[in-house]
Amino acid sequence: MSNVAIADAAAPSGASKSVLTRLGAGFISRLVIIIPYVWLLFFFLIPFIIVFKISLSQTAIAMPPYTPTLDFSDGISGFFARFGGLNFDNYVWLTQDALYFNAYVSSVVIAGISTILTLLVGYPIAYGMARAPASIRPTLLMLVILPFWTSFLIRVYAWIGILKPEGLLNQLLLSLHVISEPLVILNTYTAIFIGIVYSYLPFMVLPLYSSLEKMDYSLIEAAKDLGCPPTSAFWKITFPLSLPGVIAGCLLVFIPAVGEFVIPDLLGGSQTLMIGKTLWNEFFANRDWPVSSAVAVILLLLLTVPIMIFQQAQARAQEQDK
Repeated sequence: MSNVAIADAAAPSGASKSVLTRLGAGFISRLVIIIPYVWLLFFFLIPFIIVFKISLSQTAIAMPPYTPTLDFSDGISGFFARFGGLNFDNYVWLTQDALYFNAYVSSVVIAGISTILTLLVGYPIAYGMARAPASIRPTLLMLVILPFWTSFLIRVYAWIGILKPEGLLNQLLLSLHVISEPLVILNTYTAIFIGIVYSYLPFMVLPLYSSLEKMDYSLIEAAKDLGCPPTSAFWKITFPLSLPGVIAGCLLVFIPAVGEFVIPDLLGGSQTLMIGKTLWNEFFANRDWPVSSAVAVILLLLLTVPIMIFQQAQARAQEQDK
């Protein structure tokens, strides 16, 4: 058999392998995209729908403590009959009671102040890590991540031992004669800020470090050669280039801080008003699941909608830059 015949016989096999390879690569690329959406479907969208369904129900002395508004037990006709009787009384109730509005505002204010404080503390740490020798950067990263190896609850309880009137901080300051009587820090907003900044500091440092490490520091040297003072070089070059890390870190701190429950409850005392504590009281103390679900839905919308608007504006800005 001639070489031309052999080549012709082998051609279909090679073509089929090429097609299979392309199909396999296409399936893998689609699978990489599908997995996050499946994750969001099962762990975000479906739980949100369940909570929203409960928020439209009515409180009842039963187990669970509400009367389902939408239920397939009566068939499709019964489902649509109940669907026509939906009401938003629980959401109306939230607008009539000032407690919930004050809790939302207080949570946003506390989370905002805590985010700013975390940024002020975390930025120098991230900048120092980025400018450190490459040989010790992994060690510094490990030290930042190290608190995650300990239970979050244990770390918060440790701050109780540090901040209470007879705690370690007051004992140290008294022994150094810095103060004449113990400071009252526990069960105040100061203790809440300390707890949130300490607990969420790694979430701020890691995105900042990622942005600062990639920065071309020859730009700083060029600015200095042109006579730019270090402060001006920082605000005109370093900080703008690190803005993606700043935004990511602020979001990672602000979003969980708004709904924080453990830190305000343990360090802030019973008088602290935050939406996380209000939500917990409605669920477990008052056992009013429909109202607490409505509180959770509003909280989720308050956090999600501004972020989506910001992302769309950022995407449009990037398209205009191109």
